[in-house]
Amino acid sequence: MTLCPVALAVGCSKCAAFKMCPLKGVIGDFKPKSGAQADQSADSKRAE
Repeated sequence: MTLCPVALAVGCSKCAAFKMCPLKGVIGDFKPKSGAQADQSADSKRAE
């Protein structure tokens, strides 16, 4: 659920504080690319 007023109006990626916002995935609408998530999970499985 998007709670950030900037994310509601224009989206997280257009916000001036996008690069330094620690909550863009929590209260904003930012979603990381699915390919990056798959790569990270594969890397973490290899490390174990």
